[in-house]
Amino acid sequence: MATMKDVAQRAGVGVGTVSRVINHVPGVKESTLIKVNQAIKELNYIPDEYARGLKTKSSRTIALILPSVWHPFFSEFAYYVEKRLDKEDYKLLLCNSNDNPTEEAKYIKMLKQNKIDAIIAITYSDIEQYIYSNIPFVSLDRYFDKKVSYVTSDNYEGGKLAARKLLEHGARSLAYVGSYSKYPNGTMLRRDGFRDYLENIGIDYKEIFLQEPVNDFTPYILEMLKVHPKIDGIFCHTDLLLLKLRKILNQYGYRVPEDIQLIGFDGMNLSSDLPLGISTIAQPVEQLANGAVDLVLRKIADPSLKNEAKMYPVRYVDGNTTK
Repeated sequence: MATMKDVAQRAGVGVGTVSRVINHVPGVKESTLIKVNQAIKELNYIPDEYARGLKTKSSRTIALILPSVWHPFFSEFAYYVEKRLDKEDYKLLLCNSNDNPTEEAKYIKMLKQNKIDAIIAITYSDIEQYIYSNIPFVSLDRYFDKKVSYVTSDNYEGGKLAARKLLEHGARSLAYVGSYSKYPNGTMLRRDGFRDYLENIGIDYKEIFLQEPVNDFTPYILEMLKVHPKIDGIFCHTDLLLLKLRKILNQYGYRVPEDIQLIGFDGMNLSSDLPLGISTIAQPVEQLANGAVDLVLRKIADPSLKNEAKMYPVRYVDGNTTK
């Protein structure tokens, strides 16, 4: 296996110069960069990342904590985070918390001990006590009291857009169905936008708004439709919830979209070139991922930076759950 000394000999430079090239230290001549990189390629030299990290006090690794890799939105977000980090010469460490605050806390403690450069997290749990001020931390949708920047979609406008689109598609008796965490996060604004839009134009609506976790929405949906049988349009808090509601409605004889129209929120895709096909308020996943990486890299470069927040617009995607 080739060593740094072998690379230096092949390139005709000192070991220190090879180290500067590998660690991206500025000031190396272009001709020297070419010679060293050519020698690295010819010898198939692989730098000792652990030793490099000890020397530079950087592992060039960023952790991403997700509630679940099974959720298509989270998986797509992770894909774009990793793609962007690769361009910046960073590695991604993926942590799947299973939506368990205890697991999230374990990951954060482990990451602190192993000198991860920063953390990007999607979490709706009570983990503020585990967020260390000396680790750059960026969140998606979640607000924290401590020094944490976050990226978010315009959830409030998304709720308003869902209400408007249901009305434009002919629904007249509307409802909102969703759940909420007891910890503040931007997803709750979806309901607020939906409510405010309808109240501003004098339209009443019904809702199911339950504290998480909710194991089964079936009894709540059936009760709402029993008491309010004219409901013909529902805004669902997420695309995943829309899929669950569509299954429940079909099981009990309701046709979607003929009897009840549904609009979700997220814009989940089955693959990079295959959308889910439902009507939804789509988040700009790639922009959110790039924004999170931008924020975390700025925090790595300057830990003294104040909190930053980036908000991105959403859009309506027409699908097979509206007329």
